[in-house]
Amino acid sequence: MCRSIHQLHNFEPPATPDEVHAAALQYVRKIAGTTRPSQANQAAFDQAVAAVQAATEELLAALVTTAAPRDREVEAAKARARAERRYAS
Repeated sequence: MCRSIHQLHNFEPPATPDEVHAAALQYVRKIAGTTRPSQANQAAFDQAVAAVQAATEELLAALVTTAAPRDREVEAAKARARAERRYAS
């Protein structure tokens, strides 16, 4: 999957609508193979983003966990450390 789509479940504070939309947009871009659809495909592209966003919001609302919520800052620091190791050479 696309590296720029991040996990949205079990964070404190919960994922914002903007984060859900950004993930849906990235998913549809990946599937479509384009970042900017043609004018002929714009309506289908926008409809797909809205459908994926709605499905994602429904999924996040339905998921349950007993794990403690993760802290966004801690997870971001871990991601930066992984990136440093990955691109160090």
